[in-house]
Amino acid sequence: MPFDLHSINLLDMGKQFVFTLTLQKISFLAVAFMTFASAVAVVTMKNIFHSLLFLVLTFLGVAGIYLLLSADFLAAVQVLVYIGAITVLIMFALMLTSKLMAKRVSQTMEQWIVALPVTLGILVVLIRLVVLNPWGMKAAPAGPTTGIIGTSLMTKYLLPFELASIVLLVAVVGAILLAKEDKSDDPS
Repeated sequence: MPFDLHSINLLDMGKQFVFTLTLQKISFLAVAFMTFASAVAVVTMKNIFHSLLFLVLTFLGVAGIYLLLSADFLAAVQVLVYIGAITVLIMFALMLTSKLMAKRVSQTMEQWIVALPVTLGILVVLIRLVVLNPWGMKAAPAGPTTGIIGTSLMTKYLLPFELASIVLLVAVVGAILLAKEDKSDDPS
């Protein structure tokens, strides 16, 4: 039974909706607001390094939403892949590009006049979709999903899993061979 703080009655064109705030809903709203606010900060910051820091916060918020949805494996992958790998890769790229880290370079948003109406239009469509769609709720899994996914990968989906690993290995070896400098043309 959910922990009810209070109910809010919303009147919408003759229909009465009762929205009960629970601790899980409050947690979701807090994490969703943090994720949305940090995502807005990513695109509005004038310093690109500050944008990267807010991008980390956005990725962390998405991982929090996954946790609230009982998708612990996706949350762990979100933290490991996006925060642990992609963000570090972007940070190295920023630090190796000295012009981007200079204080005299500023980011400008010259196309905001076009971007604002497009964004507001997408927002209106998404809000209508959320409000008008009859959402059916399924019960969340009783326990962690990591074991279920691991068992599936090692039994039912073993062949596609191994084929994907071989393809990735070939791609890494190919990237190394392409990036390797040819030293036969060097006169020294």
